Amino acid sequence: MAEFEYDLFVIGAGSGGVRASRIAASHGARVAVAEEHRVGGTCVIRGCVPKKLLVYGSHFAEDLRDAQRFGWSTAGATFDWNILRDNVAAEVNRLEGLYGQTLGNNKVEVFRERAVVTGPNSVRLASGREISAAYILIATGAWPSVPEIAGAGHGITSNEVFSLPALPKRAVIAGGGYIANEFAGIFNELGVKVSLVTHGDRILRGYDDEIVDRLVDISGHKGIDIRFNCSFKSIAKQDDGSLMIETNQGETIETDLLLWAIGRTPHSKGLGLEEVGVALGKDGSVQVGDDNRTNVPCIYAVGDVTNRVQLTPIAIREGHAFADSVFGNNPRTVNYDCIPTAVFSNPPIASVGMTETEARAAHPDVKIYKSDFRAMKNVLADRNERALYKMVVAGANERVVGLHLIGPDSGEILQAAAIAVKAGLTKQDFDDTVALHPSMSEELVLMK
Repeated sequence: MAEFEYDLFVIGAGSGGVRASRIAASHGARVAVAEEHRVGGTCVIRGCVPKKLLVYGSHFAEDLRDAQRFGWSTAGATFDWNILRDNVAAEVNRLEGLYGQTLGNNKVEVFRERAVVTGPNSVRLASGREISAAYILIATGAWPSVPEIAGAGHGITSNEVFSLPALPKRAVIAGGGYIANEFAGIFNELGVKVSLVTHGDRILRGYDDEIVDRLVDISGHKGIDIRFNCSFKSIAKQDDGSLMIETNQGETIETDLLLWAIGRTPHSKGLGLEEVGVALGKDGSVQVGDDNRTNVPCIYAVGDVTNRVQLTPIAIREGHAFADSVFGNNPRTVNYDCIPTAVFSNPPIASVGMTETEARAAHPDVKIYKSDFRAMKNVLADRNERALYKMVVAGANERVVGLHLIGPDSGEILQAAAIAVKAGLTKQDFDDTVALHPSMSEELVLMK
């Protein structure tokens, strides 16, 4: 590979690109990475990390109300959006610096500019420099989708929401996925009047129906207006700066902020991939095999740009597997079975394995166990909000094929339980485990 300037050139310094760069360099490869935005990618800069910090910040609204039942006086408590926003931004800056240090410590050269592919072994930087590499890795992630309707540009996406100059009084969130539901919970707790608008008849498709129904019910009681089967025709900006949304159902919705959260599109446009013959899907996704390789042998892709599973831990694993396979003499692939996921809504949802519907379609003998309860903290807080834990088992030995939770700290609780599902343990294995009392997680071994 001495004929090339680099052994590996990575386009995109997000979670997958950074991991691939670091591991490839640890195997002795000469590595460079180009990033046109900020090192860290979607998750660190404008995604899961800052969003989770906003979730923490917004939850103090309920905690302060509940605190009074626990003997605390919270009179005079106020909220300042500017402080939360700026502290979150400062943490993002800190993490970006750490990601840059990681690349530097591993002797990965970073070009903070756009790069496009010009051949199977060549890229061109925005500055005009042409660079050759034995292998090219596309790790550019995905970008928020915006519909092609009149006035759509008056809305914002999750890219811009973290830097709002002020909180709106009213917000319309378009979409029914995890981003839409998470921001609905954040804004609602911070005092914004929230309408969650989706064109379908359900939210959070792919999650267990009963769990989702519980979230819809709780969200309604918290004051979130969820509108199903509603699509937008046009958006107009009014003289006072507010927006008037006209729906295809003939209704109008007035709001101060419109957030598009209708999905994310693979970020492959304009990278020169089609020109060099890389196969792309209709959605722009880079088509790859199990080994992350495209149809052009020296060009690979990992992460959201492939649109296989749009999750940060998956991008990281794909990047690591790529580097080990190509540079570490350790060919391996990523197993996509039993991936735990969470929605940091209010309350949060966590899930691993098959839903009840999926299990009944795949197995002839399915049984469901549940625990429907109020968390101890909610009882004393006089908060009539019930958690629901659901276990899906299959076969004569009742192997656990799915676990689905909604309630406080569901994401924290599920991670360990996901190991049991991945390992193929049975309902009896759960029953044989002594409960950790008093805790919410003990419900996992007490389901009936």
